[in-house]
Amino acid sequence: MTDDGTRRGAALMASGTAASRMLGLLRAMVMASAIGATGQAADAFAVANKLPNVLYMLLIGGVLNAILVPQVVRAYKRQAGQEYVDRLLTVGFAILAGTTVVLTLLAPVLVDLYSDFGNPAQDALATTFAYWCIPQLFFYGAYGLLGQVLNARGSFGPYMWAPAVNNIVAIIGFGVFIAVFGVWDTSGVTDASTWTGGQVALLAGAATLGVVAQAVVLVPALRRAGVHYRPRWGLRGSGLGTAGGVATWTLAGLGVGQLGYLVVSNVASAAPKAAVDDGVAASAVAGVGAYDIAFLIFMLPHSLVTVSLATALFTRLSGQAHDADVAGVRATLSSGLRVVGVFTVFATAAIAVLALPLTRVILVKSSEGSADAVAPVVVAMVLGLPAFGAWSMFQRAYYAYEDARSMVPIQVVMAAVVGVGAWASQMLLRPTLWVAGAGAAMTVSYVVGAGIAQWRLRRRLGGIDGSRVLRVIARATLAAVVSAAVGFGLLMLLRLWMSTGLAASIIQCAVVGTVMALVYAATLRLLRVRELDDLLLPALRRLRGGRR
Repeated sequence: MTDDGTRRGAALMASGTAASRMLGLLRAMVMASAIGATGQAADAFAVANKLPNVLYMLLIGGVLNAILVPQVVRAYKRQAGQEYVDRLLTVGFAILAGTTVVLTLLAPVLVDLYSDFGNPAQDALATTFAYWCIPQLFFYGAYGLLGQVLNARGSFGPYMWAPAVNNIVAIIGFGVFIAVFGVWDTSGVTDASTWTGGQVALLAGAATLGVVAQAVVLVPALRRAGVHYRPRWGLRGSGLGTAGGVATWTLAGLGVGQLGYLVVSNVASAAPKAAVDDGVAASAVAGVGAYDIAFLIFMLPHSLVTVSLATALFTRLSGQAHDADVAGVRATLSSGLRVVGVFTVFATAAIAVLALPLTRVILVKSSEGSADAVAPVVVAMVLGLPAFGAWSMFQRAYYAYEDARSMVPIQVVMAAVVGVGAWASQMLLRPTLWVAGAGAAMTVSYVVGAGIAQWRLRRRLGGIDGSRVLRVIARATLAAVVSAAVGFGLLMLLRLWMSTGLAASIIQCAVVGTVMALVYAATLRLLRVRELDDLLLPALRRLRGGRR
């Protein structure tokens, strides 16, 4: 793929991801209006609805990145490539179906493993939610399988736009919930013991139906991309021996990573009850639901640029690695690190400055205490955004070489940092700060992981153009500091004559965010950071084309 092709692919994916993430924020707003952002019901649903995501990433998600794209790219370069892909998909669907059934039956065990509510009614509600939500695993897997085939065929858009359908379906479902039962502060749903079967079915059913739609909409896109799937059994002689080894190490790494999240989930679920025992109102304490809201905000900039660009570059990296083009891999990785860094450094500054008004906008119908509880978690997480972006690029480089094994020791260290950090937060901090402490531990883990990964890749590739990358990141950081200083001062001025309501928060985000972006861009120009053009060029081309 050419540079222009990669940029077009990244721009197409970024537009789909932007739409999906904006809808995801709207979904979070509607859901928080329905059941609150903090409290028993919000945390119970958060644990249950997170289980299929966790299980998908643990069992399937990383394997797709490690195996499917390199294998499919190579398959379509030889005869009988479609037959190979058919067999791979058939086995994948069968494994997904069997795994989903088994794990759904294990819902009570999984809820107990990932939570520490200390409340039987809340445990029971989370388990009931889980029976509805865990079947999402099959459809997440189907979406991943079909989407990666589309990516390997150079069709990036559908994979990134499909989650928007998921969010639309869920938003409609949550809206119906509000229309039938009312918002959280009048319906009484914050108490786990008050939930009925109909309420559970409507809320969790809407979430699951959205995931079903996300997978189904890819089927027509496959046909347009020239992929005509036919179920075929048998993988003997298909050349998956190497891929099987990659899968084993990928699963090992993901399993280690989940140990860290396991600690975080238990600490977060225990925080509200511990705080209430200390005399703090439950609505003012960050729990699992608050963690999910903060993580959604954290992931927004990452998804807009890092995932889109890394996915577009991954096909190129895989081809270069297959052709033993070390210089090409080094150049592609360097380009990705610089462009991602320029964006994530600014996103970190902007979100850190605007954490509280941004959270108030998203939690529009929640109590002010909920926003105050979530905002510190957002800040703690977002400080690790640049390192997370770099770590994501380094992962793609390892996967391009089908070398998941080398990442496992790094993931062990990262999981240890997260687990120990979350546990230390529980031991040393007030319960109201436990989740923020866990977010800070995540930030440290990304810094450590990215540092180790770049050191090891530098040895493998004979360098990663490190001095050039560091110069760009240093200049971007300087520009971000200037931008943050201006933005923080402006925010303080706006607060002098504005309330803390929704309208004031929207104005603060719009005005301060715009000014910070302009200051950042101008400072980058003065510092001659050309990577800014790589971010803006696709959008500028589309604007120019639309004016003709």
